[in-house]
Amino acid sequence: MRVKYLHTMVRVADLEKSIAFYNLLGLKETRRHESEAGRFTLLFLAADGDHDCPLELTYNWDGDEGLPSDSRHFGHLAYEVENIYDLCQHLMDNGVTINRPPRDGHMAFVRSPDNVSIELLQAGESLAPAEPWASMENTGHW
Repeated sequence: MRVKYLHTMVRVADLEKSIAFYNLLGLKETRRHESEAGRFTLLFLAADGDHDCPLELTYNWDGDEGLPSDSRHFGHLAYEVENIYDLCQHLMDNGVTINRPPRDGHMAFVRSPDNVSIELLQAGESLAPAEPWASMENTGHW
């Protein structure tokens, strides 16, 4: 029996904030479905050339009191990045906290506006340790 991965779904409290955050990671909207009857929006995002593995953001128009305050139970989303230092700097410049800095030149963690843990992994070999990352402490949990 063949199984095909389709997508990962994350519920979000503020669709615009979430779109802005995932756009900073380089994900772009690939399709959208709005249900007037169900009062929800499904928004699919993917990185360039990676449309087979989209992220689905589910936004309930009337709010979502069921969203936990800490989504760590979900685990995390992971993305391979071309240059972890450049992306982390870009995220910081746009107000995103780097919870686990890429001290090793290989791995970092950030959180989405809905507290979803996002793992960033350097493509290929780890980058050489560099400041300010090498001496940066963790912030919060990831």
